[in-house]
Amino acid sequence: MAATAVAAAVAGTESAQSPPGPAAALELWLNKATDPSMSEQDWSAIQNFCEQVNTDPNGPTHAPWLLAHKIQSPQEKEALYALTVLEMCMNHCGEKFHSEVAKFRFLNELIKVLSPKYLGSWATEKVKGRVIEILFSWTVWFPEDIKIRDAYQMLKKQGIIKQDPKLPVDKILPPPSPWPKSSIFDADEEKSKLLTRLLKSNHPEDLQAAVLKVAVVYVITSF
Repeated sequence: MAATAVAAAVAGTESAQSPPGPAAALELWLNKATDPSMSEQDWSAIQNFCEQVNTDPNGPTHAPWLLAHKIQSPQEKEALYALTVLEMCMNHCGEKFHSEVAKFRFLNELIKVLSPKYLGSWATEKVKGRVIEILFSWTVWFPEDIKIRDAYQMLKKQGIIKQDPKLPVDKILPPPSPWPKSSIFDADEEKSKLLTRLLKSNHPEDLQAAVLKVAVVYVITSF
């Protein structure tokens, strides 16, 4: 019995010292990136979370639900930090993550924050405003995602969204220092082609999207 107890204790120690698995690592980085006790958001933790999403085979499907839980937090700062992480992931965590977020199943989690029948009765106006801003920005940036557009239009028809928000460039949050050259935040040829197409378009919403993209690149590279 004594030998068994010692073996169990050793095994427990080894387990505690071993690195966390992919799922645990996702939660670890997200907890750091959305820590409401921090006066400023940890951009390094956001980068590590995004990179974990990209390296973990289950990351793109698991991460949105971790984010949804944080976005629905009763703590305003935690919810706002989570929304920033969601924005970064939507732009930098690949097609699989993007398609998961663009499904009604996930969009409904954001709608709950706005709906007075669910969490909208106690969610702060600042959090609800950011959710509306993000949803609207996606309708501009990703017009091919029909479900996002439909969800946004439904909220307008129900009177939950009174009018389209403005998308001020000064609220696009950059990291405080440049990402490493090998990081997932590097601009690629596909984004360059998209920017060229938007700038040549005659549609006002395309030009607005182009201005936002230029602003993001400028702000990030200016640090």
